[in-house]
Amino acid sequence: MEQIVILDFGSQYTQVIARRIREAKVYCTILPFNSGINQIRKMNPAGIILSGGPSSVYAKGAPKPSPKIFEIGCPVLGICYGLQVIGSFLGGHVESSGKREFGKGSLQILKEDSPLLRGLSQNTQVWNSHGDKLTRMPSGFHIAAVSENSEHAVIEDRRRHIYGLQFHPEVAHTPQGFTIIQNFVHKICGCGSDWTMRSFIEQATAEIRERVGDDRVILGLSGGVDSSVAAALIHAAIGQQLTCIFVNNGLLRGNEAKAVKDLFGRNFKMKLQYENATTLFLQKLKGITSPERKRKVIGQTFIKVFESAMQRAGHARFLAQGTLYPDVIESVPIDGNPAALIKSHHNVGGLPKKMKFELLEPLKCLFKDEVRKLGLELGLPQEVVFRQPFPGPGLAVRILGEITSRRLRILREADTIIIEEMKKSGWYYKVWQSFGVLLPVRSVGVMGDERTYENTLAIRVVESSDGMTADWVKLPYELLERMSNRIINEVKGINRVTLDISSKPPATIEWE
Repeated sequence: MEQIVILDFGSQYTQVIARRIREAKVYCTILPFNSGINQIRKMNPAGIILSGGPSSVYAKGAPKPSPKIFEIGCPVLGICYGLQVIGSFLGGHVESSGKREFGKGSLQILKEDSPLLRGLSQNTQVWNSHGDKLTRMPSGFHIAAVSENSEHAVIEDRRRHIYGLQFHPEVAHTPQGFTIIQNFVHKICGCGSDWTMRSFIEQATAEIRERVGDDRVILGLSGGVDSSVAAALIHAAIGQQLTCIFVNNGLLRGNEAKAVKDLFGRNFKMKLQYENATTLFLQKLKGITSPERKRKVIGQTFIKVFESAMQRAGHARFLAQGTLYPDVIESVPIDGNPAALIKSHHNVGGLPKKMKFELLEPLKCLFKDEVRKLGLELGLPQEVVFRQPFPGPGLAVRILGEITSRRLRILREADTIIIEEMKKSGWYYKVWQSFGVLLPVRSVGVMGDERTYENTLAIRVVESSDGMTADWVKLPYELLERMSNRIINEVKGINRVTLDISSKPPATIEWE
């Protein structure tokens, strides 16, 4: 399989580079900057990209790759810090810029026949983020474009197929940046457009069959996007050798347990082991109001329930998880330590070490948007594939105060109305999350001719790209009015609805 290797020097945009390459339908892998040359050679890259980074190449301890990467023979593209690595390694000179460039800039193309810049406007906007610049080019290089503060904004050595950009083509603020990336991977590296979800399914199912053989696999199914897609992919590969364990902790949203059983058990004909532990979880949570304590109790109880369920499921060699690529990759810190380390990331809640399994993580090279495309290709419904994130502890972190069956019923009914109205209006798939929070606040109300003293519900709707930051969504008043009216009229126990208009930071998305 053709692939591009990205060496990561700690840029905040490294994953964005990978996303853009995948969008060009070319596979790519991110490796730490100090990966061994033999490891890189074994991958037989069609091209290598050197990412940006926060360091200065002339600083003590600056992250630097093996100089032998230029001897592999494939094209190389350096972006920002990557250009400076090329310059310093091949005989050029890099120094601190008298004027630092951060933000929008204007690129003037000098060589319109440059294979890297074909299709770009003579003057185009780019995004800069650097304090150093190349002041003397290495032998054999020529200038292809300049910017206001850099006479070496784009350099190239066409004979050796080595190129450098002082700006970031991967970000949205460089409008024609995707054309540059396409030029590199397709025209310079010669890659086709073969990276599709259909080709991934064929490759992944073959690899799963080869690795698993005649053994069995257990997967903790939550009903969320990642575990659902992982289950569908593994089932497509090995069928009944997969057993999915679905634990109902009593903290799920309305009708969720039935929906999971219907979809995976009846429609996909998967071997689904359903564990109804509602009573146990409620008993363990009785009297607990601390958010952190709630989480710990839920996690510990889940492990015990899951461990018992696995014993009843019978012997299995593999434990499958829906780990994604962002879970595997970490950014290189400024001190230059390697970054692409595998995290201790367990979708099933951190199982005990005494459980001896081999991990099967078939989604670990995919980004979230790719997982959604894969889910659709595998036949999962839109409701599952584009489902909004739901916290592992479930409704427990959306009920402030003690968890009781009555309070769960109230929030579950209100949450169902919020989801229904968001979907009817078309807003559900436009936002990151939309949900209700049951507050430990009761207030006086009037319903009919009677005074009431009931609970307060807060509606929380946010937009975000990754959950790290978020802003509240300005929903139409008519939609908010419908949700409020329905909740107060249909949910016994709520007589007041409020709207959370705080952003993250300083607030968090969830309340607990």
